[in-house]
Amino acid sequence: MASSTNGSANSHSRARLQRLRCSVQNYDWGRVGYESAVARLYCKNSGVEIDENKCYAELWMGTHASGPSFVVGENGEQSLKSWIENNPGVLGDKVFDKWNTNLPFLFKVLSIAKALSIQAHPDKKLAEILHRTQPDMYKDDNHKPEMVLAITDFEALCGFTDLEELQNILRDFHEVSEVVGTAYTDQVLNCTEKDEVNKKASLQALFTKLMSTSKEVISDVLAKLINRLNLESKARELTSKEALVLRLQKQYPDDIGIIAALLFNYIKLKPGEALYLGANEPHAYIFGECIECMATSDNVVRAGLTPKKRDTEILCSMLTYKQGSPEILPGVNINSSIKRYTPPLDEFEIDHCVLKDENSVVFPVVPGPSIFLVTAGNGTMKSEAEEIVSEGDVMFAPANSRICVTAASELHLYRAGVNSRFFRLD
Repeated sequence: MASSTNGSANSHSRARLQRLRCSVQNYDWGRVGYESAVARLYCKNSGVEIDENKCYAELWMGTHASGPSFVVGENGEQSLKSWIENNPGVLGDKVFDKWNTNLPFLFKVLSIAKALSIQAHPDKKLAEILHRTQPDMYKDDNHKPEMVLAITDFEALCGFTDLEELQNILRDFHEVSEVVGTAYTDQVLNCTEKDEVNKKASLQALFTKLMSTSKEVISDVLAKLINRLNLESKARELTSKEALVLRLQKQYPDDIGIIAALLFNYIKLKPGEALYLGANEPHAYIFGECIECMATSDNVVRAGLTPKKRDTEILCSMLTYKQGSPEILPGVNINSSIKRYTPPLDEFEIDHCVLKDENSVVFPVVPGPSIFLVTAGNGTMKSEAEEIVSEGDVMFAPANSRICVTAASELHLYRAGVNSRFFRLD
């Protein structure tokens, strides 16, 4: 059980909302300068000027060493991780009992200008093996299930298409057969929906063969595919996947991931829609801006659409090879101002709150910690004391805090916290 060793005055201070200064990641797929919501939020959060020539990809809010947040106090700054270690009571007893002083979730904002890598995140068992054998590459021994919540229209590749669509893709894009050979494509084309064993085995064989193909073969086949699509675009409107192939070729010329993308579900989220991604599921974010939350880890196994190191063999062996469209989460209204998104795991959930001018709302008390991000407007947040908040402010709320939010102008904020279902489990 978490305990406190400090006096009552410090105990009172720990119960208050804590203002955080957060970290930014400047990956090359991020939006540039003021076009990036990440840049604008980071500028207001940290006071750092935006560089109009720099990519701003991700804002990180949490305790991960690759992008730590800092508690801003009267006597200077302290990392959120060390502050929690010194004040474990802020996590609540049940969270502390399961995760010790580790904040179990990592909260992010993403601003995407071009596609991220085709990737998957390992489950807990594989994460421990990868961390033990390749600690420089895989820095965490934790799994990394995640959920994205669209702020703008948002595009992603997620999981393999169902069998019928996959078979149509193989018929429409003969280039796949040209890469892997007809023996592999015929296996898939001859499968039936009820034949689960062969369906999975034939898909895994085809995907592994595709991802293991030489650069020379891929370059040659892609040249033919791009030429064909450019010619056909003059006579008809291309399908969404055909148009995606042309976009990806401009971003990552002659990359195996362009052909691999044909095998995945191409998902388009509207603002306010969410997508949950479990361990060992292939995905790639394509375009847009989103809120993201995950278990605290930065383990990524990549195999396409990236200049970074690829672990193709590991990726192909770790995937579940489930087929079918992923579930789009619309969120559930918990009151007139707050919508909640709950994935099927303990580590996290996301709330989205929109408050009109001068309206107020009270967030339900939860026995675990929360992080709040204000993305637009201004107002106040009150727990033990009242804090004025505006765009870019990030606040840490200790367990069992009663948070009252009042808008001075239309206020948009997001909350990440431990999944409510965790506290209902015996």
